[in-house]
Amino acid sequence: MRNIKIANAAGRDADIKYIGPPVAPTPKPGLPGHQIRFRRYLLAAPTGLHGSLQASLGDDYAKALISGDPEVDVEKVGREIVPSAKVFLSSDGQVMHAVPTVIEVISDPDGTERDRRVPTNQPSNVTSELPVVWTGKTMAKRDAVRRFVFTRTLALRHTNGLSFDFLHAMATELAASGEVVLVGAGKGGKLPLVLQDNGTPYRGFLEGRVDGERFALLLHLSNMELKRPAADPAKDAAPAKKDAAPAKKDAAPAKKDAAPAKADAPAKKDAAPAAKKAAKKAPAKKAAEAKPEPEAKKPAAKKTAAKKTT
Repeated sequence: MRNIKIANAAGRDADIKYIGPPVAPTPKPGLPGHQIRFRRYLLAAPTGLHGSLQASLGDDYAKALISGDPEVDVEKVGREIVPSAKVFLSSDGQVMHAVPTVIEVISDPDGTERDRRVPTNQPSNVTSELPVVWTGKTMAKRDAVRRFVFTRTLALRHTNGLSFDFLHAMATELAASGEVVLVGAGKGGKLPLVLQDNGTPYRGFLEGRVDGERFALLLHLSNMELKRPAADPAKDAAPAKKDAAPAKKDAAPAKKDAAPAKADAPAKKDAAPAAKKAAKKAPAKKAAEAKPEPEAKKPAAKKTAAKKTT
């Protein structure tokens, strides 16, 4: 267990121990009563790799693979690999006996490299003279898990009766409010928590759980905040233009539908000759109706002539 110096809401501090949460045992592979041992074997030697074979054999590379096994070194391949020391290799595969200065690469959240610098020694600040204090910024649990990514969780443990009462009171206060409180190091809690020398800086959130005399005071650590991507006006405007385009396409069929209306015009042309023919036939009927009138007058003229002759 490691030490942390933490203060409560009233500013009273104490040296407390912290440990990681208990991990449930995982099931063991194999049959009950039989122990499994994993071994590692050498698959290929450096001289049997593709680059080395291509450089040494040249154009005869394919024929050598067909006729034999030049990639297999019978003296080395298949040997068991025992625990060994780690070495660094250069870009050309040579062993580096002196590693150059370590460079710290700073990247944006999307992976873009922003800066490179020589790392500086950063001491731990959770056991310094200034304790880890409450910043007064509280947040509902459901909001905290949606805004931050918690990478580690530590459980604060008591070592005696006084530290038990100290931590139990803190857990009771947080459990009653249903919130987590942001804690920080340095004056006013403005600095992130660095648990060990040259360690990763974290934001700390205290959560309390109480069950009668039993309690749990958890310190959640986060170094990543979840943020909604900024809206791009150009991308948001583009779909609107695409949606407007089909409206023009829909308008085009309307013109095509209007075209058949002109096709009805030949019907009027066909009706015009029929009307002219009917007009030509109409005078003939009138003339035929007018002929009987003179025939009715002729008999009257004959009678008058007969009278004159008598």
